[in-house]
Amino acid sequence: MTEIKVMVVDDSPFMRRVISDIINGQADMKVVATARNGEEALLAAKRFAPDVITMDVEMPVMDGLEALQRIMKDNPLPVVMLSSVTKQGADATVKALHLGAVDFITKPSGTLSPDINEVARDIVKKIRIAALARDKLRLTQVRVDKRIKPPKVSPAGIDKAPEKVILIGTSTGGPKALHEVIPKLPGNIPAAVLVVQHMPPGFTRSLAERINGMSALNVKEAVDGEPVLSGNVYIAPGDYHLKVKRLGEGLGCRLIIRLTREPLVSGHRPSVDAMIESVAQEYWSEILAVIMTGMGQDGTRGTASVKNRGGKVIAEDSSTCIVYGMPKSVIDSGYADLVVPLPQIAKRIVENL
Repeated sequence: MTEIKVMVVDDSPFMRRVISDIINGQADMKVVATARNGEEALLAAKRFAPDVITMDVEMPVMDGLEALQRIMKDNPLPVVMLSSVTKQGADATVKALHLGAVDFITKPSGTLSPDINEVARDIVKKIRIAALARDKLRLTQVRVDKRIKPPKVSPAGIDKAPEKVILIGTSTGGPKALHEVIPKLPGNIPAAVLVVQHMPPGFTRSLAERINGMSALNVKEAVDGEPVLSGNVYIAPGDYHLKVKRLGEGLGCRLIIRLTREPLVSGHRPSVDAMIESVAQEYWSEILAVIMTGMGQDGTRGTASVKNRGGKVIAEDSSTCIVYGMPKSVIDSGYADLVVPLPQIAKRIVENL
């Protein structure tokens, strides 16, 4: 068993000790270095060559975002961010994921927090996943451009039921993939886009707001009961399944969002399978499902229902997946019509509408 070498970066001595104890308590990982700020982290990364870095966001001298940006530019390493659940913390975390962080962990709410055991399990799980992604990082770095915000489509172009529905499912590595795909979609597509990104509560709104600022489509966190309209992207809120309900018959048909806290599906809430199966059951026209980077098999069962309805499925190619789990499961099951590297997915979506 290969030992995972981890560097812990946090300005709090208490948090450095807590996180280090969690990591050193595992048989397959070891803390090889700690740092108090981003500047120290850059030097220690060169000296100790860790397999994975846990990085606090808010630190003096050099914060976690600047340190992350430099690491991704000079010598990409898997970085797992530690974030607070405040709005400011969520915004910074989403930016970090866009810059190349593999994943993030929400900090325990206090020094004697009862959720520390849950946080410990989360840290260990995500470090293991991040370690698997190390060799992929150099190959999957998508250049982060400062895109000029494109004009939104006029209300007349979007205030109608969609002719088609695009369903996107993703997990680890997904926020960066979504930043790459959604802003490339034209604002006049005759479709609505529904997205499930595995994320806890408090972060999906920041994700939607950030992508909206780069996109011609209107990107928002989904709201229960709102209509599904062309030209809009609806991202499932953390801890809620995103489903749909058909109202009316014939030409008067319309689709509305249903958010539920029903039990986990495929181990998740929100679940890609729950979203896709709901749309396959309720929607009356063409469906295109897109499964991108992520651990596990969420989305496979759903894509089977899309195929049964005569829809199409795009899976992300292994060459650009941070974690090649969800797309691999879809491909191995025989449900993928197209297997496409990340930079080409938006183009293939448009071609298949």
